[in-house]
Parts: sequence; C-alpha cells; structure tokens
Amino acid sequence: MFYLIIDILGTIAFAISGVLVAMEKKLDVFGVLIIAFVTAVGGGTLRDLLIGIRPVGWLTAPIHIVIIIVTVFLAILFVKQLKYFRKSLFLFDTIGIGLYTMVGIEKGLLAELSPIMCIALGTITACFGGVTRDILCNEIPVIFRKEVYATICIVGGLSYFLIIQLPINNTIAHSAAIVIIIALRIIAVRFKVSLPNIYRD
Repeated sequence: MFYLIIDILGTIAFAISGVLVAMEKKLDVFGVLIIAFVTAVGGGTLRDLLIGIRPVGWLTAPIHIVIIIVTVFLAILFVKQLKYFRKSLFLFDTIGIGLYTMVGIEKGLLAELSPIMCIALGTITACFGGVTRDILCNEIPVIFRKEVYATICIVGGLSYFLIIQLPINNTIAHSAAIVIIIALRIIAVRFKVSLPNIYRD
C-alpha cells in the first residue's frame, strides 16, 4: 500500500512538473498532456523495459493515465494559480525524484537485483522522465547540466540501503530516504552546489 501511495504521489509530482514546462513553452492542450505524460511515465517505462516487465507498468495500471489526465485538467482549470509556482518548478521535480527513486529501488528489489543495480534503476526511474520532457521541449536536460540531479538520487539510494541495516520498519526507511533526497536537492539548489565543469574559459 505504501509503495502504491508513493508511486501515485510521484506520478502527480512529475505530471505537474511536465505541465509547468509545457505551459512555459506555450504548448496547446494536447502538447501539455503529452509532456505531462512522458514526464510522469518516461523513467518508469525505461526501467520496466530494462528489467523485462511486459507490458510496462502504466499499460496494466490505468490509474496512472487517469491521474495524469486529471492533473492536466486541473492545471488548465487553475492556470492562473499555477503561474505562482512557475519559479518553483524544481520543487515538483524534487518531490518527484525523491518518490520515484524509491519506486525504482523497490522494483529492483522485487526483481532480486543487487543493491547497486537497484540504485541504478531508482536513478533511471527518477531522472529519465525529466530527460524526455526536456528534450521534447528543446532544452538541455537538467541531469546533464550543473545541478547534482542524478547524484542526489544515487546518494538517496545508498542512504536507503544503509538505513535498512538498522532495526526499523521498512516504511520508515523508505520515508527517510525520500526526505534525504528532497532535502539534499533543495540544499543543492539553494546553495548552488554542483559538480565541477570540465570545460575552462
């Protein structure tokens, strides 16, 4: 049940992220829907293909499509209110990567993969919806730019596998890892923490 909740919350967070980017690009209603859709399910689709899940998750769980459509409808309905969140796009992205990193890790554990592969799956799940969104919107994906985007997913995944060594409930471990990812990204954006650039002027 907890896994389902974080999956749904992640879908909503990433769908909103996609809607905000699409509106920034002044796309029509169909364009907004497509961008919201690929942002929400892109990473999960790649993850499922990599671990051999057929058909991929959203094809067998129509709730994701319903959630995305409802999110887009509400975003259009409350477009004026959403304008206030444009500058906080990274917040929805941050919530999304925190939730989806753990969704990917859980999928990896169910597939009996090693912790390293589970973390890789979590990072893919969290990042590649945003990569697809940015490419479709003619932007350099955030993951390839200065922000420590994927690195934070990896650190969050590592923290989860460290936390579960403690005698605590697995739900608490999931929640703690999500909070760590969200907190680290907010700190990174706030204090402009980034990986070193290999290019010199």
